[in-house]
Amino acid sequence: MSDLHGKTLFITGASRGIGLAVALKAAADGANIIIAAKTASAHPSLPGTIYSAAEQIEAAGGQALPLVVDIRDEQRIAEAVAEGVDRFGGIDILVNNASAIFLAGVMATPVKRFDLMNQVNVRGTFLVSQACLPHLLKADNPHILTFSPPLNLQPHWFKNHTAYTMAKYGMSMTVIGLAAEFSDQGIAVNALWPKTVIQTAALEMLGGLVKAEQCRKPDIMADAAYALMCRDSRQYSGQFYIDEDVLREEGISDFSHYANDPDAPLYPDLFIDDFSL
Repeated sequence: MSDLHGKTLFITGASRGIGLAVALKAAADGANIIIAAKTASAHPSLPGTIYSAAEQIEAAGGQALPLVVDIRDEQRIAEAVAEGVDRFGGIDILVNNASAIFLAGVMATPVKRFDLMNQVNVRGTFLVSQACLPHLLKADNPHILTFSPPLNLQPHWFKNHTAYTMAKYGMSMTVIGLAAEFSDQGIAVNALWPKTVIQTAALEMLGGLVKAEQCRKPDIMADAAYALMCRDSRQYSGQFYIDEDVLREEGISDFSHYANDPDAPLYPDLFIDDFSL
Protein backbone atom coordinates (compact mmCIF):
# COMPACT_ATOMS: atom_id res chain seq x y z
CA MET A 1 0.00 0.00 0.00
CA SER A 2 1.52 3.28 -1.08
CA ASP A 3 -0.62 5.62 1.02
CA LEU A 4 -3.81 6.00 3.04
CA HIS A 5 -5.93 7.82 0.46
CA GLY A 6 -9.60 7.00 1.01
CA LYS A 7 -8.87 4.85 4.05
CA THR A 8 -10.98 5.30 7.18
CA LEU A 9 -9.21 5.47 10.53
CA PHE A 10 -10.90 5.20 13.92
CA ILE A 11 -8.54 6.91 16.37
CA THR A 12 -9.19 7.06 20.10
CA GLY A 13 -7.98 10.16 21.89
CA ALA A 14 -7.36 12.01 18.63
CA SER A 15 -8.18 15.51 19.87
CA ARG A 16 -4.55 16.24 20.81
CA GLY A 17 -1.04 14.87 21.12
CA ILE A 18 0.08 11.73 19.34
CA GLY A 19 -3.45 10.77 18.29
CA LEU A 20 -3.94 14.09 16.51
CA ALA A 21 -0.49 13.90 14.93
CA VAL A 22 -1.35 10.49 13.46
CA ALA A 23 -4.66 11.85 12.22
CA LEU A 24 -3.00 14.80 10.48
CA LYS A 25 -0.40 12.57 8.86
CA ALA A 26 -3.11 10.33 7.43
CA ALA A 27 -5.25 13.31 6.47
CA ALA A 28 -2.47 14.58 4.21
CA ASP A 29 -3.14 11.49 2.07
CA GLY A 30 -6.85 12.23 1.97
CA ALA A 31 -7.88 9.75 4.66
CA ASN A 32 -11.12 9.79 6.63
CA ILE A 33 -10.66 10.20 10.37
CA ILE A 34 -13.18 9.22 13.03
CA ILE A 35 -12.12 11.25 16.06
CA ALA A 36 -13.22 9.32 19.15
CA ALA A 37 -12.35 11.42 22.19
CA LYS A 38 -13.95 12.99 25.25
CA THR A 39 -13.07 16.66 24.85
CA ALA A 40 -16.00 18.50 23.29
CA SER A 41 -15.33 21.88 24.91
CA ALA A 42 -12.10 23.66 25.77
CA HIS A 43 -10.31 22.23 28.79
CA PRO A 44 -8.71 24.71 31.21
CA SER A 45 -5.31 23.01 31.08
CA LEU A 46 -5.33 20.79 27.98
CA PRO A 47 -5.19 21.94 24.34
CA GLY A 48 -7.71 21.05 21.67
CA THR A 49 -11.17 19.59 21.28
CA ILE A 50 -12.63 17.07 18.87
CA TYR A 51 -13.94 19.99 16.83
CA SER A 52 -10.64 21.88 16.61
CA ALA A 53 -9.01 18.58 15.66
CA ALA A 54 -11.59 18.09 12.92
CA GLU A 55 -10.82 21.55 11.52
CA GLN A 56 -7.10 20.75 11.40
CA ILE A 57 -7.72 17.37 9.77
CA GLU A 58 -9.88 18.87 7.05
CA ALA A 59 -7.38 21.67 6.49
CA ALA A 60 -4.70 18.99 6.03
CA GLY A 61 -6.73 17.33 3.27
CA GLY A 62 -8.76 14.68 5.03
CA GLN A 63 -12.37 14.25 6.09
CA ALA A 64 -13.24 14.22 9.78
CA LEU A 65 -16.07 12.95 11.93
CA PRO A 66 -15.70 14.29 15.49
CA LEU A 67 -17.49 12.10 18.02
CA VAL A 68 -17.68 12.47 21.78
CA VAL A 69 -16.64 9.06 23.04
CA ASP A 70 -15.62 7.84 26.47
CA ILE A 71 -14.07 4.45 25.74
CA ARG A 72 -15.20 3.23 29.14
CA ASP A 73 -18.78 3.33 27.79
CA GLU A 74 -19.50 0.13 25.85
CA GLN A 75 -22.74 1.45 24.34
CA ARG A 76 -21.17 4.71 23.20
CA ILE A 77 -18.32 2.82 21.54
CA ALA A 78 -20.83 0.76 19.55
CA GLU A 79 -22.74 3.89 18.56
CA ALA A 80 -19.57 5.70 17.47
CA VAL A 81 -18.41 2.78 15.34
CA ALA A 82 -21.85 2.62 13.71
CA GLU A 83 -21.84 6.38 13.07
CA GLY A 84 -18.39 6.17 11.52
CA VAL A 85 -19.35 3.28 9.27
CA ASP A 86 -22.53 5.06 8.25
CA ARG A 87 -20.53 8.17 7.30
CA PHE A 88 -17.56 6.58 5.55
CA GLY A 89 -18.74 3.10 4.60
CA GLY A 90 -16.40 1.07 6.79
CA ILE A 91 -13.30 1.09 8.97
CA ASP A 92 -9.86 0.19 7.61
CA ILE A 93 -7.62 1.04 10.54
CA LEU A 94 -8.04 1.28 14.31
CA VAL A 95 -5.52 3.27 16.33
CA ASN A 96 -5.75 2.57 20.06
CA ASN A 97 -4.15 5.77 21.30
CA ALA A 98 -6.28 6.77 24.31
CA SER A 99 -4.59 6.05 27.62
CA ALA A 100 -4.59 7.13 31.24
CA ILE A 101 -1.44 7.57 33.30
CA PHE A 102 -0.70 7.94 37.00
CA LEU A 103 2.87 7.30 38.12
CA ALA A 104 2.95 6.40 41.79
CA GLY A 105 3.77 3.55 44.10
CA VAL A 106 1.17 1.15 45.38
CA MET A 107 0.36 2.98 48.62
CA ALA A 108 0.10 6.33 46.84
CA THR A 109 -2.25 5.09 44.10
CA PRO A 110 -5.93 5.83 44.85
CA VAL A 111 -8.36 3.12 43.84
CA LYS A 112 -10.10 5.53 41.46
CA ARG A 113 -6.80 6.04 39.60
CA PHE A 114 -6.18 2.29 39.45
CA ASP A 115 -9.69 1.77 38.09
CA LEU A 116 -9.38 4.61 35.56
CA MET A 117 -6.16 3.27 34.08
CA ASN A 118 -7.51 -0.25 33.77
CA GLN A 119 -10.87 0.90 32.42
CA VAL A 120 -9.30 3.13 29.76
CA ASN A 121 -6.09 1.32 28.90
CA VAL A 122 -7.06 -2.34 29.08
CA ARG A 123 -10.84 -2.50 28.94
CA GLY A 124 -11.15 0.41 26.53
CA THR A 125 -8.58 -1.02 24.12
CA PHE A 126 -10.31 -4.39 24.22
CA LEU A 127 -13.81 -2.98 23.72
CA VAL A 128 -12.93 -0.61 20.88
CA SER A 129 -11.02 -3.38 19.11
CA GLN A 130 -13.96 -5.73 19.57
CA ALA A 131 -16.40 -3.19 18.13
CA CYS A 132 -14.23 -2.41 15.10
CA LEU A 133 -13.31 -6.00 14.22
CA PRO A 134 -16.43 -6.86 12.17
CA HIS A 135 -15.62 -3.92 9.87
CA LEU A 136 -11.87 -4.50 9.80
CA LEU A 137 -12.53 -8.05 8.61
CA LYS A 138 -14.13 -6.56 5.50
CA ALA A 139 -11.28 -4.13 4.75
CA ASP A 140 -8.60 -4.65 2.10
CA ASN A 141 -5.56 -3.92 4.25
CA PRO A 142 -6.81 -3.75 7.85
CA HIS A 143 -4.64 -2.71 10.78
CA ILE A 144 -5.01 -2.37 14.53
CA LEU A 145 -2.19 -0.27 15.93
CA THR A 146 -1.97 0.10 19.71
CA PHE A 147 0.36 2.51 21.46
CA SER A 148 1.69 0.24 24.17
CA PRO A 149 5.16 -0.97 25.19
CA PRO A 150 6.98 -4.24 24.69
CA LEU A 151 6.46 -6.55 27.65
CA ASN A 152 9.58 -5.85 29.67
CA LEU A 153 9.27 -7.80 32.92
CA GLN A 154 12.31 -6.32 34.63
CA PRO A 155 11.20 -5.52 38.21
CA HIS A 156 12.37 -1.90 38.04
CA TRP A 157 9.55 -1.13 35.60
CA PHE A 158 7.06 -2.17 38.28
CA LYS A 159 8.78 -0.83 41.37
CA ASN A 160 7.67 2.81 41.20
CA HIS A 161 4.35 2.57 39.35
CA THR A 162 2.94 -0.96 39.48
CA ALA A 163 -0.61 0.10 38.60
CA TYR A 164 0.39 2.01 35.47
CA THR A 165 2.70 -0.76 34.31
CA MET A 166 -0.06 -3.32 34.74
CA ALA A 167 -2.49 -1.19 32.76
CA LYS A 168 -0.09 -0.55 29.87
CA TYR A 169 0.99 -4.17 29.76
CA GLY A 170 -2.67 -5.12 29.61
CA MET A 171 -2.87 -3.18 26.35
CA SER A 172 0.19 -5.05 25.11
CA MET A 173 -1.32 -8.41 25.99
CA THR A 174 -4.38 -7.41 24.00
CA VAL A 175 -2.08 -6.92 21.01
CA ILE A 176 -0.65 -10.40 21.43
CA GLY A 177 -4.08 -11.99 21.71
CA LEU A 178 -5.67 -10.14 18.80
CA ALA A 179 -2.70 -10.82 16.55
CA ALA A 180 -2.78 -14.52 17.33
CA GLU A 181 -6.53 -14.72 16.76
CA PHE A 182 -6.93 -12.57 13.65
CA SER A 183 -3.65 -12.45 11.74
CA ASP A 184 -4.66 -15.48 9.66
CA GLN A 185 -7.70 -13.46 8.60
CA GLY A 186 -5.51 -10.67 7.31
CA ILE A 187 -5.70 -8.13 10.14
CA ALA A 188 -2.34 -6.77 11.22
CA VAL A 189 -2.28 -6.16 14.96
CA ASN A 190 0.83 -4.42 16.23
CA ALA A 191 2.10 -2.20 19.04
CA LEU A 192 4.14 0.98 18.68
CA TRP A 193 6.07 2.70 21.46
CA PRO A 194 8.39 5.73 21.51
CA LYS A 195 12.08 5.31 22.20
CA THR A 196 12.22 8.71 23.88
CA VAL A 197 9.70 10.66 25.90
CA ILE A 198 7.29 12.53 23.61
CA GLN A 199 6.11 15.99 24.55
CA THR A 200 2.38 15.66 25.15
CA ALA A 201 -0.08 16.65 27.85
CA ALA A 202 0.86 13.42 29.66
CA LEU A 203 4.35 14.81 30.16
CA GLU A 204 3.05 16.82 33.11
CA MET A 205 2.21 13.53 34.83
CA LEU A 206 5.95 12.82 35.11
CA GLY A 207 6.18 15.52 37.77
CA GLY A 208 8.91 17.54 36.13
CA LEU A 209 11.17 14.49 35.79
CA VAL A 210 11.63 15.20 32.08
CA LYS A 211 12.10 18.66 30.60
CA ALA A 212 10.49 19.59 27.30
CA GLU A 213 13.86 20.09 25.63
CA GLN A 214 14.70 16.44 26.37
CA CYS A 215 11.68 15.23 24.40
CA ARG A 216 10.78 14.55 20.83
CA LYS A 217 7.70 15.85 19.04
CA PRO A 218 4.63 13.64 18.43
CA ASP A 219 5.52 13.72 14.71
CA ILE A 220 8.00 10.86 15.13
CA MET A 221 5.25 8.56 16.37
CA ALA A 222 2.94 9.76 13.60
CA ASP A 223 5.51 9.04 10.92
CA ALA A 224 6.28 5.59 12.34
CA ALA A 225 2.57 4.79 12.66
CA TYR A 226 2.00 5.90 9.07
CA ALA A 227 4.76 3.59 7.83
CA LEU A 228 3.24 0.63 9.68
CA MET A 229 -0.31 1.37 8.52
CA CYS A 230 0.83 1.43 4.90
CA ARG A 231 2.44 -2.01 5.11
CA ASP A 232 0.84 -5.24 3.93
CA SER A 233 -1.36 -6.39 6.79
CA ARG A 234 -0.70 -10.06 5.98
CA GLN A 235 3.07 -9.65 6.28
CA TYR A 236 3.46 -7.60 9.45
CA SER A 237 1.56 -8.61 12.59
CA GLY A 238 2.09 -9.47 16.22
CA GLN A 239 5.09 -7.17 16.58
CA PHE A 240 6.17 -4.63 19.20
CA TYR A 241 7.75 -1.79 17.29
CA ILE A 242 9.80 1.17 18.53
CA ASP A 243 9.26 4.39 16.57
CA GLU A 244 12.90 5.04 15.70
CA ASP A 245 13.45 1.43 14.59
CA VAL A 246 10.47 1.59 12.22
CA LEU A 247 11.78 4.77 10.61
CA ARG A 248 15.27 3.29 10.26
CA GLU A 249 13.64 0.43 8.35
CA GLU A 250 12.13 3.10 6.09
CA GLY A 251 15.59 4.49 5.35
CA ILE A 252 15.57 7.42 7.79
CA SER A 253 18.74 8.00 9.78
CA ASP A 254 18.55 11.67 10.79
CA PHE A 255 16.10 12.20 13.65
CA SER A 256 17.25 15.66 14.71
CA HIS A 257 14.16 17.40 13.31
CA TYR A 258 11.96 15.41 15.70
CA ALA A 259 13.72 16.81 18.77
CA ASN A 260 12.40 19.86 20.58
CA ASP A 261 16.03 20.86 21.08
CA PRO A 262 18.49 19.05 18.77
CA ASP A 263 21.36 19.93 21.12
CA ALA A 264 19.80 18.60 24.32
CA PRO A 265 20.21 14.99 25.50
CA LEU A 266 17.07 12.94 24.94
CA TYR A 267 15.32 11.13 27.79
CA PRO A 268 14.38 7.46 27.25
CA ASP A 269 10.74 6.54 27.60
CA LEU A 270 9.45 4.09 30.16
CA PHE A 271 10.06 0.38 29.55
CA ILE A 272 13.10 1.05 27.32
CA ASP A 273 16.23 -0.62 28.70
CA ASP A 274 18.49 -0.56 25.64
CA PHE A 275 18.84 3.15 24.99
CA SER A 276 21.42 4.24 22.46
CA LEU A 277 21.04 6.92 19.78
